Amino acid sequence: MRWVTFIESTLPAERTGLLVDGRIHASAPGSTLLSFLGDDGTLLATEADALRRDPRDVFELDDVHVLAPIPKPPTVRDFYAFEQHVRTARQRRGLEMEPDWYELPVFYFSNPYAVSGPDDDVAIPPGSAEMDYELEVAAVVGMGGADLDPDDAERRIAGYCVMNDWSARDIQRREMKLSMGPVKGKDFATSIGPMLVTPDELEDTRRSKSYDLEMIATVNGVEYSRASLADIFWSFGEMLAYASRGTRVEPGDVIGSGTCGSGCILELSMVHGIDRYPWLRPGDVVELSVERLGKLRNRVVAGAALRPLR
Repeated sequence: MRWVTFIESTLPAERTGLLVDGRIHASAPGSTLLSFLGDDGTLLATEADALRRDPRDVFELDDVHVLAPIPKPPTVRDFYAFEQHVRTARQRRGLEMEPDWYELPVFYFSNPYAVSGPDDDVAIPPGSAEMDYELEVAAVVGMGGADLDPDDAERRIAGYCVMNDWSARDIQRREMKLSMGPVKGKDFATSIGPMLVTPDELEDTRRSKSYDLEMIATVNGVEYSRASLADIFWSFGEMLAYASRGTRVEPGDVIGSGTCGSGCILELSMVHGIDRYPWLRPGDVVELSVERLGKLRNRVVAGAALRPLR
């Protein structure tokens, strides 16, 4: 199943629907994708069967504005799960790999109020001159739980999306010198979409801990990044199990993979130089594509002026 959340012109309120042959078979107004989560996938499957037979409305994709699948997720956790990205970034700073990285799938909480969807503009945060993208995949929790084991946790995933964890590297760098963060270096924007793809759509690509799905990033039509989701070190089941340790995860929670190898300007500029891979500027268009999950396209725009605290 491939689900989208959208707004259409005659009823400017969030709606959800199933993609069938490239068209949206819409659920009844008032229904959200989150309202079909909460169990082992039966609610989603039942609604999908009903929409294939007798949709409330049918829309062309070009006639609606597609939002993030879960526009206001309960929580957003972003992990650090690709070894190539971590190793390259540390080596270029003269650091060895930290042994605990292989023991703990670390993450930080991002901002659920700053989630955007495909084709939404993303503003550079106040005071930043080093705007970056991050090529990632996100899992959406379908059924909540606590203290999960990895196999059980993976069975609770409702589906997967493309994710861009936008980053203000200069702000992030200053904050993390204070042993806190990324805080304002990250919480201004996270783009997710264009659709939620259920795990059964990907099963034939399974390899090792994940799926062999090609991941590509372009800036203004020029390819910057290319990797496979199968290169991930920590599985989504392991990440979700760690997130649930000593607490709960709930339906709609977003679990980001972290940046894939070569998946951001920070890493690329460390290897090839900032002249070849400059920071993003207003007017730049970033497109992140993941095989079977679709394309997430966003334009960078100027942000608000910095307001001093004192």
